Amino acid sequence: MAEMPTSAHVILMREYGPPRVLTRAEVSLPPLKPGDVRIRSIASAVNHTDLEIRAGNWPIRAPDPFPYIPGVEVVGEIVAIGSDVLDFCRGDRVITMMQGLGGVRAERTGGYAEYLDVAAAAATTLPAGVDPYDIAAFGLVGITAYEGLRRIGSMPNKRILVTGAAGGIGSAAVAIARAQEALVTGVISRPEHEEAVRALGACAVVISPKDAPPVLEAATFDGVIDAVGGHLFGTCVKALRPGGVLSFVGAVAGGNVNFDAWELIRPVTLTGYSSETLDGHALRDGISALTNWLSAGLIRPPNYTIQPLAEAARAHELLEAHELAGRVLLSPQN
Repeated sequence: MAEMPTSAHVILMREYGPPRVLTRAEVSLPPLKPGDVRIRSIASAVNHTDLEIRAGNWPIRAPDPFPYIPGVEVVGEIVAIGSDVLDFCRGDRVITMMQGLGGVRAERTGGYAEYLDVAAAAATTLPAGVDPYDIAAFGLVGITAYEGLRRIGSMPNKRILVTGAAGGIGSAAVAIARAQEALVTGVISRPEHEEAVRALGACAVVISPKDAPPVLEAATFDGVIDAVGGHLFGTCVKALRPGGVLSFVGAVAGGNVNFDAWELIRPVTLTGYSSETLDGHALRDGISALTNWLSAGLIRPPNYTIQPLAEAARAHELLEAHELAGRVLLSPQN
């Protein structure tokens, strides 16, 4: 039997700031709590949340937040189980995300780590045969897209508009909606992303510059999943058919939005989803659906790049400079 790890290489922040505040360190692991499992990380995806927290734009909700280990999701392998844990075994491959793992809540140390402890109830197993990097590439953006689409309702033959369709949540939403037989139109800001969005299953692509709303026919779509907000929001509301639903899941263009309130009496529904509400049950449900679609060949993972965990600062630099496309996975094993 392998010896229980007592320390881990991690990425630490001791202050907010530019990518260079992410530094490599070795920390001691605490005794394993009865309801926890210890995970050896295979991959931890870098999320927009991580960049915003690091920069200080989204402060950690704690009076003394440092030192802080970033990362809100991990795919890995269980190396130890607490005395009260019955549903997992050593060697199980699992995924966990949010639920206090890093992030603004930071109830536990984050996922930029070689080993980490999480509550067993906050993790779910991966089926045998599923590539752990593929599911890590979906990860949080996949769960957010899945839950955001669930707010719209049944998908077959529905006309669905996805904003930010070349981004993490948007590309996952295109693939997931198409897997459920929706007719998907993607909105992108850069023409060079059109081919990739169509490859995910979009039947149409609308190119919209970042500072201008897209040209969309009014009252066309049964549902919109909006990961952009800002200047796109009002046009997306107008594009809904009577009875349509807009599901808001992100605001990379800003949360200050405008729309014509008269649109609400057609009527249309404006709602949304935040992964801050994620629990273990929803995680298991979403991961089960994603892995089933992956195994059936109905979806393919977003494009991803694997970077060494030790180079987390460089990964943040490249993401902020838009020099890396798709998802970035940090791996201690790379």
